[in-house]
Amino acid sequence: MITRIPAYLYRGGTSKGPLILANNLPADRAVLNKVMLVAMGSPHARQIDGIGGAETLTSKIAVVSASSRPGVDVDYLFIQVNPESDVVDYSSNCGNMLSAVGPFSIEMGLVKANAPQTRVTIHNVNTNSAIEVILHTPDGEACYEGDAAIDGVPGTGAPVRQNFAATVGGSTGKLFPTGRESEMIDGIDVTCIDAAVPMVIVPASAVGKTGYESKLQLDVDAALIARLGKIRVEAGRRMGLGDCSGLVVPKPVLIAPARDGGVIASRDFVPFNCHATYSVTGSIALSLACVVPGTVAHTVARSPSCADSVINIEHPSGVIDVRVRARRTANGWMVDEASLLRTCRKLFEGQICIPSRIWDGTHKAGSVAELALGAIGAPAV
Repeated sequence: MITRIPAYLYRGGTSKGPLILANNLPADRAVLNKVMLVAMGSPHARQIDGIGGAETLTSKIAVVSASSRPGVDVDYLFIQVNPESDVVDYSSNCGNMLSAVGPFSIEMGLVKANAPQTRVTIHNVNTNSAIEVILHTPDGEACYEGDAAIDGVPGTGAPVRQNFAATVGGSTGKLFPTGRESEMIDGIDVTCIDAAVPMVIVPASAVGKTGYESKLQLDVDAALIARLGKIRVEAGRRMGLGDCSGLVVPKPVLIAPARDGGVIASRDFVPFNCHATYSVTGSIALSLACVVPGTVAHTVARSPSCADSVINIEHPSGVIDVRVRARRTANGWMVDEASLLRTCRKLFEGQICIPSRIWDGTHKAGSVAELALGAIGAPAV
């Protein structure tokens, strides 16, 4: 017997995965974990028995429902499924997949589109933060065609402008959860920061790297991956996130001086291999670190200004640009803007077929809020 789950496959930014309405998924967390694993085909390196794309960037799921929060249109739960293990991770946001949430919400009737633009406020329940998205909707409906281009994706598409200014401290309550702009972990000066995603920033030279290596060169360096893992687990403990050994946060990144005209060069880990391009959430955190004096990123970055800067981050597939406006206040740093441009495209409409022995289709969730209850930060068992 088969249970059918309506799903819509999207390319969101430089990631890919299905978008699913919350009321089409099981409310029980343990059952949800099993459904997500069998849907994506994990654990298996090629995810041959599921719809996953055999790497972290294409083994992602976005779950959406209308929001009851004042001033918020939709709630969004991001689920990361590890291709080669049985870990289902709810600890992080994904800004690339988020770029598809607005158009999907319009198509599902959760948001009414306007012409020529539609503003959507999306609450990410993983990080308890809101992101403002501006969509190109020239005919009052979801649009995927346009002239916007992003590195790491062929061709062009409709622009999706995302502003993460309200995500500062979403997971920990503070921009700098440890109370310091920089500190030493494992003999290295690092910066622990929480903006869009908890992150630990590591100078590449401190771990014997240039910061310009390719994804392949970094992925095969087991000693580097292990050391970054040790650093990020300790960073997570100091940031108040508990034991992060089985989670994707805090995100470890390597930084180096820009060499192709950007502000900084960086390699983003997710977390057990290098990102083929750069994560949206990671770019927000790193960009803010670049403009704050005292961070390891500010030391390396090429003369950014807090008042109004475009931080160009050089990554393995090109550059990602983030506009930042931040200011120091008596109560700490205030972020007025942390925005960037993405594109997305709907690829497929259909149904994910799940064996009924995994889930028989009963006891469905009523909303993302119900689905997320008890799940955030908890890997599968």
